[in-house]
Amino acid sequence: MSLTGPTIAPILLLICSNIFMTFAWYGHLKFENRALWVVVLASWGIAFFEYWFAVPANRIGHQVYSAAELKTMQEVITLVVFAAFSVLYLGEKLTLNHGVGFLLIAGGAWFIFKGPIG
Repeated sequence: MSLTGPTIAPILLLICSNIFMTFAWYGHLKFENRALWVVVLASWGIAFFEYWFAVPANRIGHQVYSAAELKTMQEVITLVVFAAFSVLYLGEKLTLNHGVGFLLIAGGAWFIFKGPIG
């Protein structure tokens, strides 16, 4: 199984994409003294690079995954990246409530990848 193949490459690209997007959306929270227009422009600039990962991830991934599977993958990756970001960068704590919520979302993802029921 190749890292550049249509099964693994989309996952790696979506991880990169989500790292950029998480910084674009939430990285400015550490810079509360900056003008809003400055952080919006900075976030927009970061998000530009996010697209260079997200679009190829979906283009390549659609060879083997449905659009619903790609979106589900993206959401689960977003939660994992965001959880790490909020703890490591923002210094926030994850609680049991977060864990339960993430498990419920993981359950939903399981149903998407399981295929039709019945």
